[in-house]
Amino acid sequence: MKRKADKQQSSAPRSAVSAVAARRARQHQLQVASSHGNAPIDNKEAEPPAKKARPSPDRSLKHAAPSNVVRANGNRLAAPVKAVSADLAFELSSIDATEALKSETSEDGKIVAGDENDDEEEDTDARNNADHATPSRIHSTAENFTLSRNKLRRSDIVYSDEHMLCVRLKEKTTLVLIGIYDIWVKRGVISLMGAKLHPSTETYRVYAPSTHSLPVIKCVSGVEGFAEIELQSCSSDLQGLKELSPHYSRIWNSSRTVGDSATLGGSFQRSFSILYTSSDDPLNRPLRPLHLEKKWSTTIKSLSRRAHSLRALICGPKGAGKSTFGRYLLNHLLTPAPDGSSDNLNGIAFLDLDPGQPEFVPMGNIYLAHLREPCFGPPFSHPNLNNSRYGKVIRCHHIGATSPKEDPDNYASAIMNLLDQYRVLTATYPRCPLIINFPGWIFGLGLEIATWIIRSAGLSDVVYMSEKGPTEVIEPLRHAALEAGVSLTTLPSQPVDMVTRSSAQLRSMQMQSYFHMTQSEGLLDSFWNESPLIHSKPIHVNYSGPQPGIAGIMVLGNHYSPQVLRDILDGSIVAVVAIENASAIPNYSEIKAKLDGDSRAEEQTDAMAEDQSEDNEKPNVDELSANGNQRVKDFLNDSITRCQKSGLPYLVWGAGSSTPLDPKASRSLGLAFVRSIDVSAQRLELISPIPGSSIRDAINQGQSLVLVRGMIDSPDWAFSEEYYAARNAEQDFITQISSTNKSTAKSRGKEDDETKREQNEQLRRLQERVRAASKMPYLKVIEDASALHQNEGRQENGTWRLRKKVYISSDSELD
Repeated sequence: MKRKADKQQSSAPRSAVSAVAARRARQHQLQVASSHGNAPIDNKEAEPPAKKARPSPDRSLKHAAPSNVVRANGNRLAAPVKAVSADLAFELSSIDATEALKSETSEDGKIVAGDENDDEEEDTDARNNADHATPSRIHSTAENFTLSRNKLRRSDIVYSDEHMLCVRLKEKTTLVLIGIYDIWVKRGVISLMGAKLHPSTETYRVYAPSTHSLPVIKCVSGVEGFAEIELQSCSSDLQGLKELSPHYSRIWNSSRTVGDSATLGGSFQRSFSILYTSSDDPLNRPLRPLHLEKKWSTTIKSLSRRAHSLRALICGPKGAGKSTFGRYLLNHLLTPAPDGSSDNLNGIAFLDLDPGQPEFVPMGNIYLAHLREPCFGPPFSHPNLNNSRYGKVIRCHHIGATSPKEDPDNYASAIMNLLDQYRVLTATYPRCPLIINFPGWIFGLGLEIATWIIRSAGLSDVVYMSEKGPTEVIEPLRHAALEAGVSLTTLPSQPVDMVTRSSAQLRSMQMQSYFHMTQSEGLLDSFWNESPLIHSKPIHVNYSGPQPGIAGIMVLGNHYSPQVLRDILDGSIVAVVAIENASAIPNYSEIKAKLDGDSRAEEQTDAMAEDQSEDNEKPNVDELSANGNQRVKDFLNDSITRCQKSGLPYLVWGAGSSTPLDPKASRSLGLAFVRSIDVSAQRLELISPIPGSSIRDAINQGQSLVLVRGMIDSPDWAFSEEYYAARNAEQDFITQISSTNKSTAKSRGKEDDETKREQNEQLRRLQERVRAASKMPYLKVIEDASALHQNEGRQENGTWRLRKKVYISSDSELD
């Protein structure tokens, strides 16, 4: 033990100073520094942040992810914390308006021109500290990866300006970009995320953020050994979400890289940047190229040869790369050869059974989609397919959880219904292949469901994404495939080394993108609303009265008393589910028998009084629809419990629990955010991206709408959007007036009092907005975040390993 202790001391950075002495020295320094500030703060528990790589010098403070910033004077600024319950909270960060203006204001609060050197030191300190606050900490010792195989020469550039770049790529060479861009293939053939793009007039939108491995553009074949592509700069509202969430900060291109300087003159900046190695990134992010295993490419080509008869199930353990392989396979099938040897007129049926991180719908849902075009981007770049060029969702079911383990029976019933919907689709598109993405739940009941799909779905292939077993999983799959006469292919997994967002953060990003995205019919591009969600115009839905907009409210999972339904529902995410007929109700037969018994005498009397001449009249479709809708409402009313204070219609079946609706007679239209509940008006305020046409079609078909509250993640992002937007607006104004004061301080003889008063007034309003946003419900401001820093420092290494595992299980890019 003594030798071991001596060895540990010899390896310490400062062996002559004990840990206690070092901490006391740091505390003394902070106390001395804080004596010059306005509000000294106790930093006894503070720990120094982990060492991080410095961002590029021109990095603006407003784009840095918010953090518990420590300024040069030693004062720690405020950090808000949002908490939904006592045991569930998330932490936000803030920059106090008064502290942020110390170098810009005098003692009386008026704006003055600060010393230029002091400003530079504070900006550098702020950038360094802001870099510590990315949503997942990144180690600065990350290995430098080669992204593009060759550097562009002058002879490779056909033409270039601030909006576009046309280059020639030699065969077998690659090019990697970060950002958002449109790509047009003019000559030759290139591969991109599994798709082989041939010369055409079609352009494809590519989203390449740092949250996922970057797509690789590779020249497959060309004219005289070269392919020619045009890369077009494009502005996307998706980039504006960085003003509302730190998760969207620092994920696109920032300042110009070495590749940009060689292809772009002046001070212009495109929406994408060329990267030759990961060290070219000005923000020092751990960037990786998206390359496939050789066996993956061989299998994708083999499966594509029998495209029209393909029925493939992709399964495997968590983190094996199921979503990446499926995305590549879909893109490969959706880009036919120009000679017409294969066509995608029938499209591709994609059955996504992973409710944790689905590809084309928000979390908590499984669905069947009919795709027609390849898609280049992570899930948060296409969170829904409403009026989308990529395809449409045929049918969707809300599971109400990120894992099917919560209710395996309902999960299996939903799968059966979606498979039936695929068979209906093949009646119209008989040559439409099917790709099934199975979640990482491959043990226990999950394995039983997977083997059942193999035996009953009429598959042609099963792809298992692991060569390491385990045996207790691969053997039942192999036995089921042998019984069904299905080919089973085993592929190596493709793990991830480093990540910048955890699976929970990626789910939040996709959900936030879902609620801010709009897709106008007839337009190819998607749009994102950059304003906080609370500023959106809500949909008013009556939940009682003669014509209520919803038939009831369900809560999945544990039983809750009707008295707490309002608290559970307010500020939550709910699914809008359409009940197609009364058989969707769990205790349908019992209620039917009861209602039939009560109305038997009345029906006999009505039948005797009917006029015989009415038998020859044609039925009224609207009347039949209304009668069917009324029939469903009668069944639902028998199961509704009205809450005493709020009057909310609480649907409960069985022994005090809400059994899910039968997927055969119900479907999910989308999600909605419950903004508020107006008890006096008996009305809900909902915010939802569901197209109005979908709601109208469901109502016109006589279907009743219910709201289903599941067990998905709390919408923390929605409560903090206004705060981040207000703080960023304040920081923008601070930067603006600081720059203005510096440029005019030498040119004018005396200060313009009128201008300064206007600036102070505007700054006061911005500060008031920040204070108001920090006092929103469920939002709390922490004056001293030292305990938070101590906890982060103590768990840094363990959290890093955990986040790698969590990200791998998310089945995102390169997982």
